[in-house]
Amino acid sequence: MEITTAQTGVQTSLSDLGTPLVDVTFVVVDLETTGGRPEAEGITEIGAVKVRGGEILGEFATLVDPGHEIPVQIQRLTGITTSMVYDAPRIAGVLPAFLEFLGHDSVLVAHNAGFDVGFLKAACAGHAIDWPAPDVVDTVKLARALVPRDEVRNHRLGTLAAHFGAHTTPNHRALADARATVDVLHALLARAGSLGVTSREDLLVFGAKVPAARRRRATMADGLPEAPGVYVFKDEQGVPLYVGTSGNIKRRVKSYFTASEKRRGMGLMVDLAHTVTPIPCATALEAHVREIRLIAEFRPRFNRRAARPEKAAWLKVTDERFPRLSVVRSRRDDEALYVGPFRSKTAAGAARDAIHDVRRIRQCTQPISSKGAPPCVLAEIDRCDAPCLGELTPEAYAPIVTALRQELESGTSTLVSDLEGRLARLATDERFEDARATRDALVEMLRGADRHQRRAPLVENPHFVAARPRAGGGWEFAVVRYGRLAGSAHANRGEDPRPVIESLALFAEAVSPTDETLPEETDVVLRWLERPGTRVVDSDLPWVSPVGGAGGALSRLDPLVERARELAWEEERAS
Repeated sequence: MEITTAQTGVQTSLSDLGTPLVDVTFVVVDLETTGGRPEAEGITEIGAVKVRGGEILGEFATLVDPGHEIPVQIQRLTGITTSMVYDAPRIAGVLPAFLEFLGHDSVLVAHNAGFDVGFLKAACAGHAIDWPAPDVVDTVKLARALVPRDEVRNHRLGTLAAHFGAHTTPNHRALADARATVDVLHALLARAGSLGVTSREDLLVFGAKVPAARRRRATMADGLPEAPGVYVFKDEQGVPLYVGTSGNIKRRVKSYFTASEKRRGMGLMVDLAHTVTPIPCATALEAHVREIRLIAEFRPRFNRRAARPEKAAWLKVTDERFPRLSVVRSRRDDEALYVGPFRSKTAAGAARDAIHDVRRIRQCTQPISSKGAPPCVLAEIDRCDAPCLGELTPEAYAPIVTALRQELESGTSTLVSDLEGRLARLATDERFEDARATRDALVEMLRGADRHQRRAPLVENPHFVAARPRAGGGWEFAVVRYGRLAGSAHANRGEDPRPVIESLALFAEAVSPTDETLPEETDVVLRWLERPGTRVVDSDLPWVSPVGGAGGALSRLDPLVERARELAWEEERAS
């Protein structure tokens, strides 16, 4: 379906007025941190309150272990001490729960939102978690527009909370500050309402300016479905400019013509767009997967987060007489072990180098004959068992490879322990540059091994059916075959799900184990499956994860990363 640009537009339904503020879900968040730089400091506490129509729907509060000492001045300011967060979860374990609390269609609110959102985005990026990019309202900016300076001396949270008679006094603790911000938000919304701000859309563009010509082009959204799915902006020749996904296609497309759209380049994209093609989807998961596939197929010029399958790489334990580690761009249907995918050849190469540091698997690439060859440098310094000399049989070499395959497939604890030992020795010897390189290589190795260990049970499974509860009641279902989403559907509240599941399984896409699936697609499916509340409906093979796998090691790695930072500081002071 193509929706062409109309020259003029009229309101066709009440939905064109936008979502009334009374129906908007706001999640008001506050963070406490160890400092002001998201790239260098850590989160120590998250507090959030979910409200709609003036009613509190829920609260979220947890301390967070930042992985290092909390500075004394921060302890004095917040009252949060290092001992208080000693047994608290790390941010990697907190983020999924917080994002689940946030939901898919809430407006995120914070006082000085750039600070809180900056830390949340940095934390997601640091743990390979997709940031959902919710609409954001900053109560500082709202207050500056609605509360003149002759009424208050400043627009700090404490000042505004006192001015509006908030029920909670902010005290630099996350939940208390979030509760105070809720009261401030409601007071500001009351003032904004007198200025005509009555909908979500009004609020997001309040105080901002958009060129009149661009506002007129908002009629491109007329006729689009108010349903989940994918939308494709196309130019006059029908070439895709941008692919996106939303739980409400019409509302999301309309937002591109408002001041709420601030991303670089999007204004030019909208000005070039001539049509919008909607692709309704049964579930949000299906929409996300379709988005990934379309971006990979068309490479739209304005999709910066475009899937680039040619950038992915695997670490291959080759299937030779004397196997070795090789970095490859794609997998073949052979007996070799492929670990990954890694985000790039560089990352896979770093992981390979880390393994070479602690395992005696051969590194030379030339074919090995039974006649033998002169020893390489690694053999001379006793870093390799030197099968190239012709004195080592494949049977004698096999245990090295078998042990490494087991470590990469099912448990990395010994491998990690050996690499941590190497890092400690380098630190003791004050070889700071080598210590940082080892730390980075260890992280890359664990990320690749974790992706492999989590993906393998799904990628090797011919047929897997799972269900998740829908936010509004009912269930959504997914059929996954060899790591590829083969189909999705949903059953409404009160509807018998069994016929839906049977029909979905019957008409789902046929997938072969040799079919190529984008790594990003399998990752998205995995994240959907790993969310709390997912139920396995049917599976040809067990869906399991190894005890002592790479994921657990990654979650424990934060102190190691922090120690590497300390090594860098020590090196700078020594130089």
